Amino acid sequence: MSCSLDVGLAVNALCFLLYEKPCLLSALVRCLILCVDGRLRQQRSRSPYQPAIEALESHPEKKFYNVSKLGGAKYDTLPYSIRVLFESSVRNCDGFLVKETDAMNILDWKTKQNHVEVPFCPARVVLQDFTGIPAMVDFAAMREAVRNAGGDPGKVNPACPTDLTVDHSLQIDFSKWPETVLKNQEMEFGRNRERLQFFKWSSKVFENVSIIPPETGTAHQVNLEYLSRVVFDVKDFLHPDSVVGTDSHTTMVNGLGILGWGVGGIETEAVMLGMPLTLPLPEVVGCELTGTVSPFATSIDIVLSITKHLRQADVAGKFVEFFGSGVSQLSVADRTTIANMCPEYGAILSFFPVDNVTLKHLKHAGFDKAKLEVTEAYLKAVKLFRNDESSSREPEYSQVVQVSLSSIIPYVSGPKRSQDRVAVNNMKSDFQACLNEKSGVKGFQIAAEKQNDIVPVQYEGNEYKLSHGCVVIAAVISCTNNCNPSVMLAAGLLAKKAVEAGLVVKPYIRTSLSPGSGMVTHYLSSSGVLPYLSKLGFEVVGYGCSTCVGNTAPLPEAIRNAIKQGDLIACGVLSGTKNFEGRLCDCVRANYLASPPLVVAYAIAGTVHIDFDTEPLGTGFNGKSIYLRDIWPTRQELHTVEEERVISSMFKELKEKMEKGNKRWNLLEAPESTLFPWDLKSTYIRCPSFFDKLAKEAAPPRAVENAHVLLFLGDSVTTDHISPAGSIARSSAAAKYLTSKGLTPREFNSYGARRGNDAVMTRGTFANIKLLNKFIGKPAPKTIHFPSGQTLDVFEAAELYQKEGIPVIILAGKKYGLGSSRDWAAKGPFLLGVKAVLAESYEKVHRSQLIGIGIAPLQFRPGENPSTLGLTGREQFSILFPPDLLPRMTLDIKTSTGKVFSVIALFENNMEITLYKNGGSLNFVARRFL
Repeated sequence: MSCSLDVGLAVNALCFLLYEKPCLLSALVRCLILCVDGRLRQQRSRSPYQPAIEALESHPEKKFYNVSKLGGAKYDTLPYSIRVLFESSVRNCDGFLVKETDAMNILDWKTKQNHVEVPFCPARVVLQDFTGIPAMVDFAAMREAVRNAGGDPGKVNPACPTDLTVDHSLQIDFSKWPETVLKNQEMEFGRNRERLQFFKWSSKVFENVSIIPPETGTAHQVNLEYLSRVVFDVKDFLHPDSVVGTDSHTTMVNGLGILGWGVGGIETEAVMLGMPLTLPLPEVVGCELTGTVSPFATSIDIVLSITKHLRQADVAGKFVEFFGSGVSQLSVADRTTIANMCPEYGAILSFFPVDNVTLKHLKHAGFDKAKLEVTEAYLKAVKLFRNDESSSREPEYSQVVQVSLSSIIPYVSGPKRSQDRVAVNNMKSDFQACLNEKSGVKGFQIAAEKQNDIVPVQYEGNEYKLSHGCVVIAAVISCTNNCNPSVMLAAGLLAKKAVEAGLVVKPYIRTSLSPGSGMVTHYLSSSGVLPYLSKLGFEVVGYGCSTCVGNTAPLPEAIRNAIKQGDLIACGVLSGTKNFEGRLCDCVRANYLASPPLVVAYAIAGTVHIDFDTEPLGTGFNGKSIYLRDIWPTRQELHTVEEERVISSMFKELKEKMEKGNKRWNLLEAPESTLFPWDLKSTYIRCPSFFDKLAKEAAPPRAVENAHVLLFLGDSVTTDHISPAGSIARSSAAAKYLTSKGLTPREFNSYGARRGNDAVMTRGTFANIKLLNKFIGKPAPKTIHFPSGQTLDVFEAAELYQKEGIPVIILAGKKYGLGSSRDWAAKGPFLLGVKAVLAESYEKVHRSQLIGIGIAPLQFRPGENPSTLGLTGREQFSILFPPDLLPRMTLDIKTSTGKVFSVIALFENNMEITLYKNGGSLNFVARRFL
């Protein structure tokens, strides 16, 4: 691990002591002092694999662990992604957290997969500001804990390189203005000044921390374009780049041959402190790509097709690795787009090994000749370089999924879930079917006699007619396409042809262009298509996450009223990765994911209820009907523009921009004290309450006695339903709190911007308007407080339960915790007083997050659920946790009605039980400094 600080060494030793000998908690401070005098450093330096260190033949000054020789024939059959895990275990083997047996278990992957757990030490950490600020706030709080214990708070620093990108604070306040970008940036700095000052303080006082300021780009894009090394070179010692991040899009870097995936803020903090991640040695699904890509299929089409295949193959909790003749036909841009979507089909990551295509991309991205030579030589030496022309056989995989690229046709995805694909040529009939279907994952249940309703509306002096399927939001978001010029350029070229043909977009449609980085604007501008996008209303609104996370401006009041008056199924179309119901706007019930050119096409059409093959987009000059085929750019046109316009200078320009920062950031003042000066009046940054009841020693797990059910939920409850996200509704508990602090609704900002304030975030937990609580019977962020019988906001009910000293639990169905925004999806319920969740099944990462915060994940036995057990949720539940709690132990639950049933305690290993007994990872980490 690239750990350069003494505290990292101490943390590793402390973790060993806590895990092996919990009674030695009182010796923690002494251990911190030991690391200063170097004794622990000396002990950890003795790696049993040092004889495997060699010099790189072409560059003898460079050293590395030659794991290919160490592993022998077994190594040659390992998937490339597992080879990266093996190299990490060899390099970091210290006898404490990483042992020889761990390395040998990884080498024996073929027989040990899914049967053992292994540690993994990422080379670096990437944070975005929404989920990164709680981590940095916790570090600031830990510094105070060390100071109060008599230690040196300056020793508390991340143990490996940590980069935080401020990219999630952008909101679209202005669009279709001449100075849209500047106006939105000015608003961003104004409303987020407190947070930005905290980030700047962090960059000054914490070692190993760098902050990428606003106006630069999205976290995953900056990670891909600027932070990625592919091969780390630390004082002439080489090892593979790898990363974990708090953004679900972290997986994008796997398209560049960098092993990486998204984790919660809790796990990220542990890695920042020098602890390895622990994961079951995963199965690796080989995805064989064959055939030739259709000229009309974009990367989005490929992504959605592969998503469907891999969902059907059940790759949840597994690695996916791509191989086959079709891989070489995909650019790095295509690969990163595919890798970016892996959280949507449940895989941990989707890995594309480095090959000649990767090296060509790195050359264009600004890697100098010497660096490229070292990168290629090293990767070939350790057999991490994939070569189609090589006679070596492909690795062995747990299973193989075959995908023919030739069979892929253009698709969109929706109207409520990303996995529900719709062929573009079937869009009209599919939307009609959705109107007819019962309310559910696709249907809207609109009465037949109302399906053709038309609502006239006056807007800006003209009358328009709205109907079911009308498009009211069209957002070209490049977070999945930043490094893929073809799809963004296709949108620009389509816009150019549309304008030249006389087509327009209706003015009430909320259009926006949100590039993930300045690079996108660069190649759209240099190719000459940006003015045409602007003429259709697709103005650049700023750089950062916006529409995808619910940060879009409200629709015009006249349009909102017309939609509500006619109970219309209005639509949003965006080129992002998230389309959960109600995410974009509460009155937009149908949301489709589409490629950027199709977003522009549907905006021009003004409806999704259209057959592009037989119906025109609109009427052009001279009354001529214009069809999509008339303005769709050919692959040859795209190729020509890419060759002539998209050049390596755009990468150089972006890197210079990031290294220089920007004027607003450079002029921003921030304190330089070792400890952060907390402002008790702040509504953005608050010292977290997780440590308020911290004791020196962990108490044994307490029984949960006579708990009420806070929420009774169904299947597929996403972390969007749980975790606070988007804007703060004026009637919400969080709004009431902010109002009590003297803020006006205009000053509320978003939940993401206030993740550094646990009081706001707790009130925003389960505040999603689409939350379906069976106690209520309709979507609403409400529940019943059973002692009083009142129907209250979820926070208000939880607050009453806590005042009464009554514990609460959650009942749920299958796949509890799907989606992203995972950190506060666990922290929020914990602060609401939730002691356990009882579900039929869990999303793997969210289950881990619950344990990491101190909530017990319990699972019904196979074939059982609340219905089969006759549970109404109105009972009170008592759960006894034995002192000798074991992984997947069966526990008995007794209800107030006398019913007793068994559940599975869903702890997968002893380390998870240790974390749970300590009250979660935060308390586990904090105890080491007491």
